[in-house]
Amino acid sequence: MNKPIRIGTRSSELALWQANTVAQQFQFLGYETEIVKIDGIGDAILDKPLYELGITGVFTKNLDIALINKQIDVAVHSLKDVPTLLPKGVVQAAVLKRGNHNDILVLKDNENFFEANTATIATGSLRRKAQWLYRYPNHQIVGLRGNVNTRLQKLKDSTWNGAIFAMAGLKRIDVLPKNHINLDWMIPAPAQGAVMVAALDSNDKVIEICKEINHSQTEICVGIERQFLRVLEGGCSAPIGALAYVKDEEVNFKGVLLSPDGKNRIEYTKKVKIDGAKDLGEIAANYILERGGKKIMRQEIKIDKTHLVFSTKNISLLQKNKLSPNIGVAMSDFITIKFNRLKPALIKSKIEHVVFTSQNAVQSVLNSFSKEELQFENIYCVGRRTKRLIERNIGNVNHVGNNAKSLAEFLVNNVENKQLTYFTGNLRRDELPNILSQHQFELQEIESYKTLLTPNKIEDKYKGVLFFSPSGIESYLQENAPNDKVAFCIGETTAQEAKKHFSEVITAHISTVENVLDCVNNYYQNKQDDK
Repeated sequence: MNKPIRIGTRSSELALWQANTVAQQFQFLGYETEIVKIDGIGDAILDKPLYELGITGVFTKNLDIALINKQIDVAVHSLKDVPTLLPKGVVQAAVLKRGNHNDILVLKDNENFFEANTATIATGSLRRKAQWLYRYPNHQIVGLRGNVNTRLQKLKDSTWNGAIFAMAGLKRIDVLPKNHINLDWMIPAPAQGAVMVAALDSNDKVIEICKEINHSQTEICVGIERQFLRVLEGGCSAPIGALAYVKDEEVNFKGVLLSPDGKNRIEYTKKVKIDGAKDLGEIAANYILERGGKKIMRQEIKIDKTHLVFSTKNISLLQKNKLSPNIGVAMSDFITIKFNRLKPALIKSKIEHVVFTSQNAVQSVLNSFSKEELQFENIYCVGRRTKRLIERNIGNVNHVGNNAKSLAEFLVNNVENKQLTYFTGNLRRDELPNILSQHQFELQEIESYKTLLTPNKIEDKYKGVLFFSPSGIESYLQENAPNDKVAFCIGETTAQEAKKHFSEVITAHISTVENVLDCVNNYYQNKQDDK
């Protein structure tokens, strides 16, 4: 390549070690490199929403977006953090030779506590917690989150007896305390200790270069472990461990599934020749599922929720599960939408210019008319999701604005016939109509739906509130005061309203529920790291 290979990474000390290790291997082969730190890329403009791209990983999502947007050529990850299903267009281009895969117990003082009836051990991992409780059921487990240095400092400042870490991470940044115990009995997370390089499947040159740094034996072993994880359908929310290694031309595999409390454990071990190990992870997972694993997977995982938030609309279970394990969420619909029945006379003839500023307005029109009945020559709207809804069900959109103000300014500068039909709700905002009236536009407003406020009183324990519209904020304030709450908002329009009442407002730059949940995760993770 004539240009340097742009290597995307998070900016933590461990992530930078991994990225620089990849850079060194590229440089050894004669390629120039550039390290690109990616921590917040939520304002990236994509042609498709994140859920259509399959972007799910809490720790990998921002790098996935940067890769898809071609801001970087490769992304470097801890492979244990990478979802088993990669985003569309992204492939595993290389896996480096694996480091130490073991977990260790870093001791606060000494190991005399093993002789006592009880002890306090810290970990933020359900897998580690379940395996520890299976072995030491009288011990107490406390939560521990943050980067490596933060967690070590928390142990130092605590009264705990010890905390569990991955050996590889501590060794790589040279912070491994001498006072530790190797937990060789604990089965690690799938792919623990392995570094993965991701690339776009369309970037043939980079993929060919990555093949030169790929360690095939590690690739085989972590592939088996991740296949095991994928079939069990587990992730951060299930206590699953897996380890495969090659010895004497054989793959040695051990996989385990535990109940969250550590009381139940199903294990599978097997040795097979390397050329017969292709389906080993799948065989192991099915073995466990058939012997009680399905029941264990259905058990509710009870986690002490450090942070509690409230969503002003009901979200799906899939969306709820995107929140970090230490964040609890309650929800209720603070607004409901009632579609008005529109008269057929409204669309008897073609309408030259039509404006929509919300998905509700589009859905209300579709509730009254079929696509064939609608004769709109030029359609203008606010928001990409509204645009997609229109183009799936009505026709092409001439222009999409980021907000009502930008759309109004476009109409003023580009529409000569100043007669517009505006489908809206009963609580519509004044910004667009005011701008248009100042420029002598004739606006036929059709109230196509009603927004009904359905406020609820929420408890003080919820420190964050998720808002999805200005009306949701209005409804919330009828029964609740802002107090010390943090407002997480789906877009700039909602955020502008929130800023009138809340001192701390976090705005999702991509207007999806998923991105709001990402904001919640990032906010509380940063809070944790800052402690």
